[in-house]
Amino acid sequence: MGGYDGVQKIWSLLAVAEKESIHTASISGLGAADHVVMGLYDVPAQKYMKTELNQALEITALIGSITEMDGKPYLHVHINVADDQGRAFGGHLTEVTIGGTAEIFITVVDGTVGREKDQITGTGLNLFKF
Repeated sequence: MGGYDGVQKIWSLLAVAEKESIHTASISGLGAADHVVMGLYDVPAQKYMKTELNQALEITALIGSITEMDGKPYLHVHINVADDQGRAFGGHLTEVTIGGTAEIFITVVDGTVGREKDQITGTGLNLFKF
């Protein structure tokens, strides 16, 4: 998963993918968090606009994928969270600290899907490579 400045910050998911040699999988989950860093990719600027939340939050949806880039696991994860007033926030996830608990499923898929930098439209994104 890309991330801001190319730094991977979802360590636990990445560690599981590496330890279990997961090449392709889907990720889903829900739970609670008290720290989230997420963003929106600005295509013309080719950078993520960061949003950081440090408060009690419900993870109402966590969805993503594990693929490979340069022979290593690559995460692409999005999150939706809600505060105590029911206001929802969402975006491309780069960092989360679980609050009370989280239930996260990694569903392994046979085969391998790679990633490579978009060389067709120049978005700067790492796209699927079949």
